[in-house]
Amino acid sequence: MAAKATSTIACEAFSRHLRQGIGRKTRGLNLKIRYLSTKAAFPKSSARIESTDVPCIVQMQHMLARYKDRPGGVASLAQGIVHWGPPEEAMEAAQKAISDSTMNLYGPVDGSPELKQAIQDKLESENNIRNSKVMVTMGANQAYTNLVIALVDSGDPTILFKPYYFNHHMCLQMTGGAHNVILGGVTPDSLMPDSKWLEKTLESKLAAGSPVKMVTIVNPCNPTGVLIPGEKLREISDICERFGTWLVVDNTYEHFTYPEITGKDNAMHECVEGDNVVNIFSFSKAYGLMGWRIGYIAFPENLVEPLVKVQDTIPICPNILAQKVALGALKAGRGWVEQKVSSLVANQKYMLEALSPLQEFGQIWGGSGAIYLMAPLPPSHQDDFKVVQWLAGEHGVAVIPGSACGKSGMIRVCYANLLPGRFESAVDSLARGLKELSG
Repeated sequence: MAAKATSTIACEAFSRHLRQGIGRKTRGLNLKIRYLSTKAAFPKSSARIESTDVPCIVQMQHMLARYKDRPGGVASLAQGIVHWGPPEEAMEAAQKAISDSTMNLYGPVDGSPELKQAIQDKLESENNIRNSKVMVTMGANQAYTNLVIALVDSGDPTILFKPYYFNHHMCLQMTGGAHNVILGGVTPDSLMPDSKWLEKTLESKLAAGSPVKMVTIVNPCNPTGVLIPGEKLREISDICERFGTWLVVDNTYEHFTYPEITGKDNAMHECVEGDNVVNIFSFSKAYGLMGWRIGYIAFPENLVEPLVKVQDTIPICPNILAQKVALGALKAGRGWVEQKVSSLVANQKYMLEALSPLQEFGQIWGGSGAIYLMAPLPPSHQDDFKVVQWLAGEHGVAVIPGSACGKSGMIRVCYANLLPGRFESAVDSLARGLKELSG
């Protein structure tokens, strides 16, 4: 009897132990399942970046890669670069500096004193900018990003004029201002920013208690290829000053003007300066320094501390070697640049002839500045991205869809990025495609 009782107790204990073990395993399995389920739901990227456009140049690069096996390949009239390399003085500076151990160290946050002084001298003699501070940046795009972070909160209204430079739009989107970007237009006759619309918009937003914080223009304009003359620039600056609005002017294409084509002796680039004005410049285009990533900002003194905060957080300092190269480029001088730019006059004329089949559908934009032209597509082919894909696949030439710049139903072409011979061949392919499209 005692043995039976002992046996019963032992069996019950074993059963209880078994149930507890199974329970623990089941709970462990449930936890594991829940863990795996949670792990599978990866964290999302920020809403800011989700609202940012896909970079069209990267899209173009992917498209070119897809057609790499196409007979003859695909020639790019898309990305805004120049076909020449840096001046000899710039490359000599690079070779001299490369073995200097100080190239491996951090430098001043806002750029080397030597380069900043050379830039100040250039700004005074070429741009009539005399009272601004200078910060050297890793290209003009980083300069613009510095400014957006320093000047604009995510809820602040800002203004771009469409068609706009896509990276400006993307920068405002990814810093949280996607829903507060106000898109202005250009006047039909001049293709310049509509200053009357700007004045009315700044006035109405101020009256509504939501003043516009920043207005951005590009002069000469990417993507339209239109030069804004000094008189118009000063009008826009005065309007912004009156309403307490920052005016940011991107002067990346300052050297690219074509009085030979426009027939205007005064068709030259000008700058404005003021307590509410910030100017952006670049070494990339004029001096063929695209990959060196070097630009600069000219700005009012009260922005020194805000811009230093941003600069120290992002690059810490501009690339030391690139600054040496930029200094060498400045020594080559404006004359070197003008000689290179003058060679683009023939390119522009050749491109205009290729775009002529599209003239019946509207105005060809550009010609007075920068390195671009924009052209309207036929009413039956308004999906510009599809047209771009078709031109690449069928005719071996790549261009930018106007929708990437806020102007659908158009294309943007660059006439500076291919060497002679290759350029004419690419434009001939484009001409054949556009004739077929327009037929």
